[in-house]
Amino acid sequence: MSILFKGRSQGASERKINIAQRFVMFFVNHIRQALGSLGELWRQPAASLMTIGVLGLSITLPSTLYILVKNTEKISAGWEQAAEISLFLKDQTSAAEAQQLLTRLQTWSEIERVVYVPADDALEEFKQLSGLGDAVKYLEANPLPDVVLVTPGEKHTAPTAAQMLLEKLQQQREVDMGKLDIEWLERLYGFLQIATELVTIIGVLLFIAVILIVGNTIRLNILNKRDEILVMKLVGATDGFIHRPFLYTGFWYGLLGGVIAWMAVIIILWWMDSSIQAFASLYDKSFHITGLTGSALLTMLFLSVMLGLVGSLISVQRHVREIEPQ
Repeated sequence: MSILFKGRSQGASERKINIAQRFVMFFVNHIRQALGSLGELWRQPAASLMTIGVLGLSITLPSTLYILVKNTEKISAGWEQAAEISLFLKDQTSAAEAQQLLTRLQTWSEIERVVYVPADDALEEFKQLSGLGDAVKYLEANPLPDVVLVTPGEKHTAPTAAQMLLEKLQQQREVDMGKLDIEWLERLYGFLQIATELVTIIGVLLFIAVILIVGNTIRLNILNKRDEILVMKLVGATDGFIHRPFLYTGFWYGLLGGVIAWMAVIIILWWMDSSIQAFASLYDKSFHITGLTGSALLTMLFLSVMLGLVGSLISVQRHVREIEPQ
């Protein structure tokens, strides 16, 4: 045997790959394919930006509406805490009996605060607020009764709970009648409920649209690479290896679309903030819109990425399977 072939009689040797090397190779392959799919988007900037922009704007609308509803709930929470029940005491109720009523009510768990307003103090306040101080002087007697102002506890500010508390308070022997202006609260709750459901419906419809847009875009990419996919299948490429670049494309669409939506939400809220402040100043209030919190931002980005992945997965599972060597 020639010296050139010495030691080659055994042919090619098999090299075993351990688990750590397999893991590293798997990780490296994923990074390579992820960066490769990002490069594909970079090489087609116009088409990529249009798709990403559509995805971002589709996510912007429900996100903005969600923030506005949450801010409205924040404002209404302050109104609910300020809601009071007015108890008008009977004319024959003495100051001692009124004090006993206050002592009893202060022990109720449903009540946060109780304030006693004597009839004379109520009349003086009426003079100052109404501007009819001179006319009030001609009254022979004070027409106003003693009043007890009751502030419900946090768990009893909702319309139903507040109404039940009012009925319970009216059963007290010193109370002639009670009043709770609850109709506007019920309207507000109804409006917020409708707005929440509307945001949910719009969000679901737009999310479905995002999935369809991503799926159609990935379908076009698959058709453009039909010959390349055929060659990979002929040389024995696995389905996972063929699918991953398209799945990563959907991932990048979702992630970048979420970033676009986040930036758009910031711009919209900044644009609206001055108008809302001007409106709040009419009521001597100061209010600033609370934007996306950290958890809400992460949730929005997560949903955006998942929508991109779902759209690409549906398209890949259907259209790559149809491409088979003859």
